[in-house]
Amino acid sequence: MDQDYERRLLRQINHQNVPEGHPSKSGYAACSPVTVKSGDRFIPTRAGSNWSINFHYANENCWTPNQNQRAKDASTDTGKDAVAYAALLRNELLGAGIETVPDPHTDDRRHTILTQDTHSLFRYTILTKRVPFDNEISPYSLSPLSNKSHKLLRSPRKPARKISKIPFKVLDAPELQDDFYLNLVDWSAGNLLSVGLGACVYLWSACTSQVTRLCDLSVDGDSVTSVCWNERGSLVAVGTHKGFVQIWDAAGGRKLTSLEGHSARVGALAWNGEQLSSGSRDRVILQRDVRTPPPVERRLQGHRQEVCGLKWSPDHQHLASGGNDNKLLVWNSSSLLPVQQYSDHLAAVKAIAWSPHQHGLLASGGGTADRCLRFWNTLTGQALQSTDTGSQVCNLAWSKHANELVSTHGYSQNQILVWKYPSLTQVAKLTGHSYRVLYLAVSPDGEAIVTGAGDETLRFWNVFSKTRCTKESKSVLNLFTRIR
Repeated sequence: MDQDYERRLLRQINHQNVPEGHPSKSGYAACSPVTVKSGDRFIPTRAGSNWSINFHYANENCWTPNQNQRAKDASTDTGKDAVAYAALLRNELLGAGIETVPDPHTDDRRHTILTQDTHSLFRYTILTKRVPFDNEISPYSLSPLSNKSHKLLRSPRKPARKISKIPFKVLDAPELQDDFYLNLVDWSAGNLLSVGLGACVYLWSACTSQVTRLCDLSVDGDSVTSVCWNERGSLVAVGTHKGFVQIWDAAGGRKLTSLEGHSARVGALAWNGEQLSSGSRDRVILQRDVRTPPPVERRLQGHRQEVCGLKWSPDHQHLASGGNDNKLLVWNSSSLLPVQQYSDHLAAVKAIAWSPHQHGLLASGGGTADRCLRFWNTLTGQALQSTDTGSQVCNLAWSKHANELVSTHGYSQNQILVWKYPSLTQVAKLTGHSYRVLYLAVSPDGEAIVTGAGDETLRFWNVFSKTRCTKESKSVLNLFTRIR
């Protein structure tokens, strides 16, 4: 902090003593917001078998993004100024000796100001003159502030985390189904968004905003129940209501193969290199290598009801599956039986996410009767933490760059929550969908997410930062100590 910041604080102190209505306070009058159109909404309207693409502004916020940002910056600065002002008063009046300004937006809100010893307000001290160091004020300084207060003003301030409360883009998605057990949205490494709408799969380019129709299953009397990109973003798997799994070449727009084996709809898909896992309402998980002409098949049977969630671990060694039987199972790459089983959830487990930062850390979320986020150490098989979110948990995704995760919710709040781990502090709460937020995907750069709901809209949000919070140890000797 510099002298300009000190003068601004002193002006704030003086300003608080001016009576209401004084002309000097006219600059603090609130300005009426100006209604400005912001954001663009993507409206696909059917014309035969094609889409015609139109764009118009979605007037969902009466302020422009710049006005929202300035208002948020002003409120953030005001909060920090208030903390610094309170610290200065305690230094000068009570001799608190506070040298740094606590950040009002950190996870730990137990500010240093509030935790000072207040048992003895009046202390007897003997003032001794010392030779000032470089970081102390000069004995000839005309400033009325003490040495501690000068250190307080010079202490660095951590920039506040800012997450926009409004989506930066809204796309209309007609026929996006309001079905908790389906997975109809995925974002590829090539920045293509695949969306299952009715009997069709459409690809939307985040770079050019162009839309192409990949396939239409209506000719076979079928419909789309799940989509999933492979890691390279070249192939997209499509699960169908009749139990087929189709593999499509996105660049060429052609179907490579159609896999049989399920007797009911395929609602969950997960790639692991060249292997594809599929979960179905028939309670079976099939794992197949798509490179072999008749694919080599492994049948995993452990759920008693529909399989609605599948995720492979970042090290490609373990598969987590969630089902409508309230079970969360963990499988390895060789056994036909689950190596771990978690039964703490009280409702269907669709939301599953492996942490990319801590080896063996698995997060899961329960449905309407459960509403809880739970965290598991799959290395030891023990439960770690849990928190009640207040509504149905539909999806989970970890940030690629920080120890944070985002959850989407259904009944009854239809909200999107950003959490810090392991404190489980809510960083942001985003609202806007009028139906359950059933679908979630993260952009390839790890900064943005897209959410989909039964209100037939896709909303894009900037929720994560590219800045890594802590440097993660990569030592293999650190396996059991990296989960806290």
